[in-house]
Amino acid sequence: MSALSDPIISISGLGKKTSDRLNQLGIHTLEHLVFHLPSRYQDKTTITPLSKVSVSDEVLIECSIERIEVAPSRQRQLLCYLSDNQNQRILLRFFHFNQYQKQALIRGETLQCFGEIKIGRQGLEMHHPEYRIVSQNQTPLLESTLTPIYPLCSGISQNKMKQWINQSLEVLKTSLLDDYFEKITYNALPSLKESLFLLHHPNKNENLTQIELFKHISQQRLIIEELATHQLSLLKTKKARKKRTTNQFAIKNNLSNNLLNSLEFNLTAAQSRCIKEIHEDLSNTEPMLRLLQGDVGSGKTIVAVFSLIQAVENDFQTAVMAPTEILARQHLQNFTDYLKPLNIQIAYLSGSQNTQERREQLELIETGKAKVIIGTHALFQENVNFENLSLVIIDEQHKFGVHQRLSLTQKAKKTPHQLVMTATPIPRSLTMSAYADLDTSVIDELPPGRQPVETVALSNSRRDELIGKIRKISDEGRQIYWVCTLIEESDALRAESAEKTFNYLSSNLEDLKVVMIHGRLTKPEKDAIMSAFAQGNINLLVATTVIEVGVNVPNASLMIVENSERLGLAQLHQLRGRVGRGSEKSICILMYQSPLSDNAKQRLEVLRQSNDGFMIAQKDLELRGPGEILGTQQTGIASMKIANIVRDAYLLKEASYYSSKMLEASEESQNALVDRWIDEEKTHYFDA
Repeated sequence: MSALSDPIISISGLGKKTSDRLNQLGIHTLEHLVFHLPSRYQDKTTITPLSKVSVSDEVLIECSIERIEVAPSRQRQLLCYLSDNQNQRILLRFFHFNQYQKQALIRGETLQCFGEIKIGRQGLEMHHPEYRIVSQNQTPLLESTLTPIYPLCSGISQNKMKQWINQSLEVLKTSLLDDYFEKITYNALPSLKESLFLLHHPNKNENLTQIELFKHISQQRLIIEELATHQLSLLKTKKARKKRTTNQFAIKNNLSNNLLNSLEFNLTAAQSRCIKEIHEDLSNTEPMLRLLQGDVGSGKTIVAVFSLIQAVENDFQTAVMAPTEILARQHLQNFTDYLKPLNIQIAYLSGSQNTQERREQLELIETGKAKVIIGTHALFQENVNFENLSLVIIDEQHKFGVHQRLSLTQKAKKTPHQLVMTATPIPRSLTMSAYADLDTSVIDELPPGRQPVETVALSNSRRDELIGKIRKISDEGRQIYWVCTLIEESDALRAESAEKTFNYLSSNLEDLKVVMIHGRLTKPEKDAIMSAFAQGNINLLVATTVIEVGVNVPNASLMIVENSERLGLAQLHQLRGRVGRGSEKSICILMYQSPLSDNAKQRLEVLRQSNDGFMIAQKDLELRGPGEILGTQQTGIASMKIANIVRDAYLLKEASYYSSKMLEASEESQNALVDRWIDEEKTHYFDA
């Protein structure tokens, strides 16, 4: 007798090759098949009259064949003209067909067809619908339950997946299925077994609208359990981390007061609050793991500086790791500006250093003379030895893989305190789902005097109008960025190259200093250009997106981004943050190539209407989904079995309540829940 724990290879006719493909979907056992839930449903429970259909609807219709013909076009098409009993008409269009199919479709026969309603020159159409000739006693398409549509991988068909899942459901009927969640919900929600059967085969008497919207109580029950389990796995990580010990910092104010007095600006209330939260963590024996997030220009760097000063006060080292050399060198410049008056030695490591330079920096690190070490991936290479590393600061953490991060933290004799920073604000739903193991500090205000950047959308066809604008801005003594999305010409992408744009601007603005920067230049070349721009020696910088995390230039007040429709919201917001750093009013012009997709229109409109990074991040989440925003190293948030953190955000609070309850359950029950809902390989980014 089969059991839910049996491997999928035990299913008759399912071979090793197919088993390997199913493994890619996280399916290894019959229980995994049972929990492989539909991503959507098709409704074949009712026949819809043609008078009631709308374009894009997926519907089941029943009609008679009026005539068929083969269209004499470049690509042969089989056209089947139908009418229903209300004399409404629709055309079936087949781009691929055979002679047998043509011969089987006979005038006067009754067809049931299921497919998407489209509109053509002659009216309603379906392209390649599923159909049955019911007047020839073929099995009708009409079904008693909604038809589940399952997530698939290459080489697996819907029919096969349905067959295997149905076999697993037969095993489920006679099997025990531990319902750990039921014990803490006190039967307030449907049972696990009941929910699974209903969701694989929803009866037509159920509220189909609720099911299609994933608002049915049985769906909510599983969604809450899955969200709660994801949070549980992170809370378990957090709990385990808090059992470790690290170096406890005695919070001192000598250097902090000196730094505070040397600043030409006052800290915002949000910055002060975040510094206080970090200091409290550093004063504990438990290792800190805190996420510092804030909008572009909110002042995360100075918060990081006040954090690492405490390491210096306690004679410990701090490592600051950035994902790119440009960003690492920016940090080097900024940290040097702040720390030089305090006589704090800084070391710098990157892949482009010569042997002599690298040897000198390694000696500073190993002897402990350098208290702050800034760099890229070079920081965790084998020959890098820290004297007493106790604080790790990681910038743009989502751009690092788990092993890279671990390699750096393992350079410390004890588990170091960790501060991870992101300039991309993270929506609350993502914070709760993907970062539940982190303590979070949010800089939710901008420094005073910072003016919002005015954002304008402009068609590429009007680029000539910008020449006068550029000249006017330059005459006022301010500088301009012109950002291109590609380095070289590409007809396929219809994007202007940086080189072509540079030539165009140079010839039209001969009296201005126009310079081009892109990723293919050498590091010294890029550094020299950015330094000259920062010093005001360049009027107009033509750049690729390498300047997204470039040097801060307060005098730059105009940014033009061509082919902006090709970039995501977060990236456009980051680019826009390169201007508006000074007291002058700044403008960002988003040029676009018509026609725009609906998605691109939405992105540009969001940026035009708002400078709020958190609102923009939420919209970015809705448009792109969590996978692209979090990066590839995260838990499986982007590939949950049934939950969707955008759609189901309203359930997160309830899920959070139950995840804390789950922490009180036995270790066995916790592990069983995690095993049920989270693939083994989806280890969390911060699991260290």
